[in-house]
Amino acid sequence: MMLSPETLQKELSESAEFIKEKLKGNHVTTAVTLGSGLGDFAEDLEDKIEIPYGEIPHFHGTSVAGHAGKLVYGKIKGKSSVLAMQGRIHAYEGHSFCEVVFPTRVLKTLGVKNLILTNASGGMNPKFKAGDLVLIKDHLNLTGNNPLLGKNPDFLGPRFPDMTHTFNTELSEAIRKAAKNIGYTLKDGVYVGVLGPSYETPSEIKMYQVLGGDMVGMSTVAEAIAGHHCGLRIAGISCITNMAAGLGTEELDHADIKEEANRVKGTFIGLLNETIIGLNQ
Repeated sequence: MMLSPETLQKELSESAEFIKEKLKGNHVTTAVTLGSGLGDFAEDLEDKIEIPYGEIPHFHGTSVAGHAGKLVYGKIKGKSSVLAMQGRIHAYEGHSFCEVVFPTRVLKTLGVKNLILTNASGGMNPKFKAGDLVLIKDHLNLTGNNPLLGKNPDFLGPRFPDMTHTFNTELSEAIRKAAKNIGYTLKDGVYVGVLGPSYETPSEIKMYQVLGGDMVGMSTVAEAIAGHHCGLRIAGISCITNMAAGLGTEELDHADIKEEANRVKGTFIGLLNETIIGLNQ
């Protein structure tokens, strides 16, 4: 469903006001959207306030395994505050792109400045292996859609946003620095966003590689576009949970993806914690 700018502004305000009341005056400048199997980051936060998506006006619940469907406020080491989107909705669940990016726009309405988008993805770069964490340096939108279709919400951003620096250099460098601080070698790559829900064919993977893609998944791109459009500083981290179709010997299965994400969760949580602590210094 495509909302008019007036209706969108009203609904964003209603969602934000509800969340602000739940947060009891706690102000947050950094948020994280947690992808499949990566939700445990939110479980480790201190002084948590949990808000199920189903309670927030105009939010939709999640239907995919590995996505808890909660907005979680908390602190890291007693001081660095963060908002964690514990799971996301996807277009392949039957949602419009306007609905998919609505939570991202609510974060902006709440006063968030930094948004780190995370996902589980299939590796296409032969230098990658399952378990690698990869900084997203750019993306290819191959979903066939765009969250900015329709009348432009001028109160959020311009009609024709420049996408040259979709993934913010300073925020990305903060993640690189955090990786160095914890002794982790962080790779980088171009994320290919597809619609799903079927996995890609081996021939499609070959095409994405020719186009310059390094990893592929079914999320993140719409949120990155909408977030950049409304002025959020965006960065992205992909967890390579499997090698893409035709590049490995195993048949792709969502349960295996969750298992691989769980295997590297300690490093993933450590990287996010160090990043957010650094941003709050």
